Amino acid sequence: MKKILLLLVLTVTTTLFSQDKRVPVDTTVVTSYSATINGKKITYKAQTGTQPVFDANGNVKATLFYTYYYRTDVTRSEDRPIIMSFNGGPGSASVWMHIAYTGPKTLKIDDEGNPIQPYGIKDNPYSVLDVADIVFINPVNTGYSRPVVKKDEKVDKKYFFGVNADAKYLADWLNTFITRNNKWKAPKYIIGESYGGTRVMQLAYELQSRQWMYLNGVIMVSPADYKLIRTGASEDYAINFPYYTAAAWYHKQLPSELQQKDLLDILPESEDFAINKLLPALAKGGYIGETEKNNIAEKMAYYSGVKKEVILRHNLELPKAYFWKELLRDRNGKTIGRLDSRYLGLDRTETGTRPDYSPELVSWLHSFTPAINYYTQNVLKFKTDVKYNMFGPVHPWDFSNDNSRENLRKAMAQNPYLHVLVQSGYYDGATTYSAAKYTMGKIDPSGKLKDRMSFKGYRSGHMMYLRKEDLEKANQDLRAFILKSSKNVGAAKY
Repeated sequence: MKKILLLLVLTVTTTLFSQDKRVPVDTTVVTSYSATINGKKITYKAQTGTQPVFDANGNVKATLFYTYYYRTDVTRSEDRPIIMSFNGGPGSASVWMHIAYTGPKTLKIDDEGNPIQPYGIKDNPYSVLDVADIVFINPVNTGYSRPVVKKDEKVDKKYFFGVNADAKYLADWLNTFITRNNKWKAPKYIIGESYGGTRVMQLAYELQSRQWMYLNGVIMVSPADYKLIRTGASEDYAINFPYYTAAAWYHKQLPSELQQKDLLDILPESEDFAINKLLPALAKGGYIGETEKNNIAEKMAYYSGVKKEVILRHNLELPKAYFWKELLRDRNGKTIGRLDSRYLGLDRTETGTRPDYSPELVSWLHSFTPAINYYTQNVLKFKTDVKYNMFGPVHPWDFSNDNSRENLRKAMAQNPYLHVLVQSGYYDGATTYSAAKYTMGKIDPSGKLKDRMSFKGYRSGHMMYLRKEDLEKANQDLRAFILKSSKNVGAAKY
């Protein structure tokens, strides 16, 4: 992919200051490129810079760093679908999907996602830019995005850092962006990874109910559902259990009769056991009978690769952190990754209840950090001395009044055009694939909307797109979802 022309550099100064005065409040840099994507040559532009967050009175509250890719070899560009992309954290920049999944550039990594030196980027022939324009947005304190305050004023943290506050100000920002870039007629999609799953569930209703911006699709990549995750409830332990089966299968720790089967043949068995046997057993707590408890522990050992006596010591509630430490403890003493259990780690000691570090996250930061800093400054030509926050200070995050599941249901009920796609990796131990399926069912308990929901699973982890085979497959699934849900299928009515 070749940069053709630097078109425009514009910086608007104001009497306000970002929290870091080196960050411009409203600035744009546009560069031009050509690429071969999905087998066809296209031309496109990358528009990157900062755009203000305005409050209801027109005051500037923050400035968000973004990168917007749009095709230039098309007619009626105002009608082309647009994807509005977020990552998670909360507190994570949009870097991950930007330069590894849907964008026109991807990391220099091997086919399984491991770092390669010298660090950098390369063309992404699987990007969905051929069918949709894409804007990658960095919420406040991520990337180069920062709050904006007058001299001697403090940052209003409650305005930004919470489930509801986050969706509200991002919806305001997106209204401005769509207006500035003439995309009101376009089919619109929002995509969020990890915490971004909660974000886009909440944002869908916020956009439709307060901005009157109706969507064609919500895409959740490895979504984190805080009604389930880290609750320590029986549901949490049971719903996540099939992930143990997937990770154990990958590391060849299951009994031979399971190990010789394909992963997708044994996961339905594990899911059935988790829902119909394990969950009721856990619900009984200390009142479970000894015979049943032993039978359940034996089956858990069978489907997880963890010894029965270890499971019994945990009263059938096997924490994921312990699993990451335990699975290979007696085989080679290594730990497995949290976000992607294909990765291995080395701890100080083989004893303990949780790994010392997350080997997959260390590997990813190894690849992504130099790549995004190089790409932004040298290719996109956004010049700054400000630190790019891969993870920024956003805590404490307000998780109260999290109605994201219900808000997505209401958004779907109110908009017959709105479809949902969920993408998950089987080896993700943080936001498991089975938990994502569970969330889909909880969004719509009536089952009346399930024909507009679809799930796609991949043989990788949290960022399934780091594995070359799944980078292609996940983008093809996303491309098909966009093409189908953006078609004119008649009046929006039931």
